[in-house]
Amino acid sequence: MALLTPYSKVPELNTATVLLVENEEELQSKLANALVQYEKDFNVNVRLARKLPLPVENKETRPRIDLIVFLVNLLSERSLQSVESSLAHLHSDCFLGKVCFLVTDARCGSHTQERLVSVRKLAAAHQCPVLCAEHRTVDGVNAAAVRLLNILKVSAGMSPIATTALYLSSLTRCSVTSDLEED
Repeated sequence: MALLTPYSKVPELNTATVLLVENEEELQSKLANALVQYEKDFNVNVRLARKLPLPVENKETRPRIDLIVFLVNLLSERSLQSVESSLAHLHSDCFLGKVCFLVTDARCGSHTQERLVSVRKLAAAHQCPVLCAEHRTVDGVNAAAVRLLNILKVSAGMSPIATTALYLSSLTRCSVTSDLEED
């Protein structure tokens, strides 16, 4: 069972690949369709997985993965547990601008707030951004897709070098708040 590494493959010209990891597949297909259909100046390949590690049998034909997005449904404890177990199958280099967390149902009660704090702590520990999304409406899914496309463009190296570090550092900084630093 090999770790997923970010730079083990040669990138394709004008193409970026995103891996959407979600245990329950509720948002995964909607978001994949939105990412592919949105008008952009580069090609987007979307790969779907329920959890990591990825199967070994198609490792040679798998493209380079530029961004790994963990989709966390805060109403499900199993969703969070799946993300926590999947993180162990990533090489440490993946956390340098190649991973982000997308959470849903952040406004749905006290249990979700506890899980949101857990996700934010995970993100802060790995220096990864956390995005909140509304998955029940088409506009919410499209807004999440636009935000992910912006991050994907940076993580795939398709934006100017001067803005890349500034953009990713501002996203990472947003995931660490003063209440998390106190713990």
